[in-house]
Amino acid sequence: MLHEIHNLDVCVLGLGAVGLPTALYIKDKGLNVYGYDISEKAVKRASSRGLRASVRWDDIPACDVYVICVSTLLKDDGSPDMDPVFDVCEKISEKMKRSSLVSIESTIVPGTCRKVYNEILNRKGFLVHVPHRYWEGDPVNYGVRQTRVIGGINDASLEKGVHFYGRVLDIPLHMVSEIEVAELCKIAENAYRYVQIAFAEELKMICKALKLDFEEVREACNTKWNIEILEARKGIGGHCLPKDVRYFIHLKPDLAIISRAATKVDEIYRKRIVKGSL
Repeated sequence: MLHEIHNLDVCVLGLGAVGLPTALYIKDKGLNVYGYDISEKAVKRASSRGLRASVRWDDIPACDVYVICVSTLLKDDGSPDMDPVFDVCEKISEKMKRSSLVSIESTIVPGTCRKVYNEILNRKGFLVHVPHRYWEGDPVNYGVRQTRVIGGINDASLEKGVHFYGRVLDIPLHMVSEIEVAELCKIAENAYRYVQIAFAEELKMICKALKLDFEEVREACNTKWNIEILEARKGIGGHCLPKDVRYFIHLKPDLAIISRAATKVDEIYRKRIVKGSL
């Protein structure tokens, strides 16, 4: 097993807030790790941490495992933009082995993995989706090694992915029956969190209108065993939650009623923050 690990070449694509700690974690497990990013700054930062990293794809050899950690985006019209994932998968398809495992950790919408496997990888190799749950605020407890959901494009891919993540990387896994379940679960998690925060914002605005102290109301509510109202701060920020709730809404706009309302609540709340009325 030890001999197998030390001869395993892994490429992490995307060396940002998620990709860099992922690459370092894999390196610490004794694997041969290569890093790729289009950002000179990201590559320089990774190199300073002892990683072999490059902005030149030609510098990366054919690897046994490719771990995709690139950021996904929103298009100008607000729809999901999966192009960063598609772009790196095109690169991977150029040099991957038939035995290579491709793992997409980036946040994606359902259907992305099948498109990648059928149209970009041309059904070559093995493909899993293992959405990251990394939180920069507490990388010790909520870093690379925490319970992760894993789905495979087929049974063979799932088996290979479970071996790599579970046995080689020692990451606890929750296996799902379809890769689309893994795709949906990440954006559903973040949409749910968004809605929770939006409710806190809504309650704070109502407390303000009723001349009641929000924190006192929140504390009183949270004494009930099944209630945990979150803090209401300066609006729902960051990269993930605002983007992922819109991914969720985009799936079925006519059905995502609560999520759509939550984005409106946050919009109103932010305006009141700016006006100083909260």
